[in-house]
Amino acid sequence: MKILMISSEVAPFAKTGGLGDVVGALSKELAALGHDVRVVCPLYGFLKPGPAWRAFPGPVSVHLGQGREEFCRVWQTALPGSATAEVHFIEFGRYFARMGVYGDNGGGYTDNPERFVFLTRAALDWCHASQWVPDIVHAHDWPAALAPVYLNTVDRTGPLGRAASLFTIHNLEHQGYSPKSILDFAGLPAWLFSANNLESFGQVNFMKGGLYHATKITTVSRHYAEEIKMHEGGCGLHELLRFRAGDLIGVPNGIDTTEWNPATDPHLPARYTSADLSGKVACKTALQQRMGLAQQPATPIFSAVARLYSQKGLDLLAAIIPDLLKEMDAQFVVLGAGDAGLAEAFRGLSHHYAGRVGVYIGYEEKLAHLIEAGSDFFVMPSRFEPCGLNQMYSQAYGTPPIVRATGGLVDTVEPYQEGRGEGTGFLFVEPSARALHHAIERAHEVYTDRPAELLALRLNGMKKDFSWTTSTRQYLKIYEWALGARRGG
Repeated sequence: MKILMISSEVAPFAKTGGLGDVVGALSKELAALGHDVRVVCPLYGFLKPGPAWRAFPGPVSVHLGQGREEFCRVWQTALPGSATAEVHFIEFGRYFARMGVYGDNGGGYTDNPERFVFLTRAALDWCHASQWVPDIVHAHDWPAALAPVYLNTVDRTGPLGRAASLFTIHNLEHQGYSPKSILDFAGLPAWLFSANNLESFGQVNFMKGGLYHATKITTVSRHYAEEIKMHEGGCGLHELLRFRAGDLIGVPNGIDTTEWNPATDPHLPARYTSADLSGKVACKTALQQRMGLAQQPATPIFSAVARLYSQKGLDLLAAIIPDLLKEMDAQFVVLGAGDAGLAEAFRGLSHHYAGRVGVYIGYEEKLAHLIEAGSDFFVMPSRFEPCGLNQMYSQAYGTPPIVRATGGLVDTVEPYQEGRGEGTGFLFVEPSARALHHAIERAHEVYTDRPAELLALRLNGMKKDFSWTTSTRQYLKIYEWALGARRGG
């Protein structure tokens, strides 16, 4: 099949969270099975064409509303780790020559709707210019959500009209709202602005458009697919998602096992496998040194890597660290950026509890790998989590995760069973500081009193298959279903 991916992120080029990882890893897996996969992404200001990049011959005409025509340049290169998957970058300085993907300093760019309309329209017009017609247009999250709308309206009678669309929800919370005038800018018909289409609270809702118009819909875990059909988890779109329930499928994410494998990870000072964990001990020593923690090999390290905002629940962790440090011998490591108040709270903890709390505000890929390898437990107290990747990285690295029982965390972490050596991590239900406190206490008790069961937890996680193999097969089956539905099969 010929598969067009439209995404605001693709790892390793542009990544703010799991979306970029998923698009990059899935594209490589599909290409490895012989499919023609092309990813279209913006050329952001922090990306520069390299010697292995090729420019598309001539500018590509981008057709917007009211007869407006703009021209962009398109650059092509191979997706690292794949011989055949291609990434095509849309160069258009007015919208993309910036150092942020969505915004700077925690705020979104005010013209994000126009920026991502341009990305979507440019991706489709590049197909016309290159005379490459995809079988599947796979749009990811709200920035690409208008792709299925275009295929059902202005492109319906053209060459792209036979392409089926798949829309993947990575995070329903971010929906992409814009004034009605965005339809004129996009060149989409005015009748789309209705409650049974793109209108929501007097504005255009990009996510809603993708959900109405996509041939098939996926989200990134089975549990999350059920949660978003309920009022509590549907972010205002639960009724629409129930309406489209027959076309909504939960497909768990995998992880890129070429990037996240403790046996081969180039970011680690020592590598290790489930047969020989000695390298993990060396990684713990290196993590303590890097984060300014006391060199105490017997002290357990509890770590978190996440964006600092409400969804991830790290405010719950910040609230209980002082009490935990009074009660137990433990160290804490946090890597993340986002909410300024929460960042300052963690900085304060690292200052007050020097040698016991290490904090890095920002993101560094090498440090993220070292944290996964050198920690004893990984903390993910998410209020909601569509899928999550870090809990899978943690298990692969022999670091049992402590997670809230929500979304993809339920699907991918098996609860510890005391006295039986079963499970891969610790789950708690209530999204509260008290429940998280209890879960960390329980993990600490296993660490100190039941080392054989802790070892079993580590090995259980490391032996699980988190590769994209199974999920890629599911996506291929959904592509086939979508093509059949689109073409009357």
